[in-house]
Amino acid sequence: MKQYNLQDLRNVGLVGHGGSGKTSIAEAILFLSGVNDRLGKVGDTSSVMDYDQDELERGHSINASVAFCEWNKKKINLIDTPGDSNFIADTPASMRVVDGAVLVISAVDGIQFYTEKVWSWATEQSLPKIIFINKVDHEQADIPAVLEAIKRKFKVNPLCIHVPIGTGEKFSGVVDTLTNKSHIYQAGGSGKHDEGVVPESMTDEIKLNFAELTELVAEVDDDLTEHYLENGELSEQEFDEGLKKGLKQGLLIPVFLGSATQNMGIDLLMNAIVEYLPSPDQKDPVKGKNPKDGTEISCAADSKAPLSALVFKTVADPYAGKLTLFRVFSGSVKGDSSIYNATQGTTERIGQLFLMQGKKQVSVSEISAGDIGTVAKLKVTTTSDSLSAESSPVLYEAISFPKPVLTKALVPKTRADEEKISNALKRLLEEDPTLKVERKAESHELLVSGMGQVHLDVSLERLKRRFSVEVDVKTPQVPYRETIKGSTKVQGRYKKQTGGRGQFGDTWIEISPLAKGGGFVFEDNIVGGSIPKTYIPAVEKGIQEAMAEGVIAHYPIVD
Repeated sequence: MKQYNLQDLRNVGLVGHGGSGKTSIAEAILFLSGVNDRLGKVGDTSSVMDYDQDELERGHSINASVAFCEWNKKKINLIDTPGDSNFIADTPASMRVVDGAVLVISAVDGIQFYTEKVWSWATEQSLPKIIFINKVDHEQADIPAVLEAIKRKFKVNPLCIHVPIGTGEKFSGVVDTLTNKSHIYQAGGSGKHDEGVVPESMTDEIKLNFAELTELVAEVDDDLTEHYLENGELSEQEFDEGLKKGLKQGLLIPVFLGSATQNMGIDLLMNAIVEYLPSPDQKDPVKGKNPKDGTEISCAADSKAPLSALVFKTVADPYAGKLTLFRVFSGSVKGDSSIYNATQGTTERIGQLFLMQGKKQVSVSEISAGDIGTVAKLKVTTTSDSLSAESSPVLYEAISFPKPVLTKALVPKTRADEEKISNALKRLLEEDPTLKVERKAESHELLVSGMGQVHLDVSLERLKRRFSVEVDVKTPQVPYRETIKGSTKVQGRYKKQTGGRGQFGDTWIEISPLAKGGGFVFEDNIVGGSIPKTYIPAVEKGIQEAMAEGVIAHYPIVD
């Protein structure tokens, strides 16, 4: 396997709303770079990225998929993320391990709910972003409307590098404003195109677009602004440096156009990924902590430094078993070695290392800083764990996942299902951090929670297909509670005079409601020491026991 220097690596996330064409773009990239000998299509077996049975049946991405290719002597690691809020877990996790993002927007549908969500996540991670407006060949494509929405909703200046040659069914290629060249694509999805001069009818439009781009780039830096005002132009080097600076600061967003299914404009997008998105050594050091004393540690991309890595995904492969996907931030990891899991506080044995090519695994001997790799059959490591050298442990901030929004009760159909369900659910939970399972002691129900009905449906389909466990799904019982509405005082007396020394007790308890969520507060207001302190805990215990069952419907009492 070819080794790449840090400056020759690009870790890129394809993000956007479902149906915008992220997977189709990934398939076109893999086809153009020679990874796949045909243009893969979403929903059939030719797809490299969507290979899960659920994805093939539903026709869209459910899991993040990882692949790699070489373009212009650079290695591009692609992470194709889902665009459905039901399958949201992999997207924020992937954002933690890439160095840049390609935000895919449909020229037909424009900016949608999930588009804004992933933009927000990418911004939180300070990821440089470029935009690809897809489906320009659709008859309802409206590029000016999309550009205006980008400017309005994201509060950035979109730099539309490409101008379409025709739109809708007449879309045949683009003019690159920076190179002042046209790219006319051949029909059939080969990605081949003829490079030529700008069509005469578009000359004025391209000149105007270039002038607008130059003004926006000049605004990034005071020196550039001054030079532009004095000379009326920027040199090619100044323009390039200003564009990259604006991209890093989030002030400028380069925009490219095309059609993924027709393989038009994808090669130019690949050029942009290599040219504009940063390599690992151009990113700021990643911050972690020493798990022993909490001191901050900065981990720069350096293969000679101690190992530090973050697990961003776990896959239950039917043949290879549990696969752990991770990004190495510093140092390197070799096969047939040991690593330290700083999150779990234990050592793991590393066997064979892989690079993922969709569902295929490519064996390698070492994964170095800046790269993304996979290892099989780790025993305790899970998604979000930090891996490092035991002599220099590093603990990274855990990945934040959204909380589930829908809960259902599961009832195994047979005794055999009941015996297998715990282990099967454990395997599903390893893959999906947004799936939660709990056994309610009060109702004795087995509850599963997820991001929506479709999320739960897919999870239960996997339960049946992978582990042969079938369940009935029911609405959970409502955990009713009782509470008091006002204050009161009650007296309890205990008297026993027969058989030896007599026993007598007289207790007054004042009860008042607390605010919602206040729980239980016990106050001892005995003054003067007239009652020994040893008797007080028994009173508190008696109150708590009485709260277990209310007087109205026998539900627990709260607040």
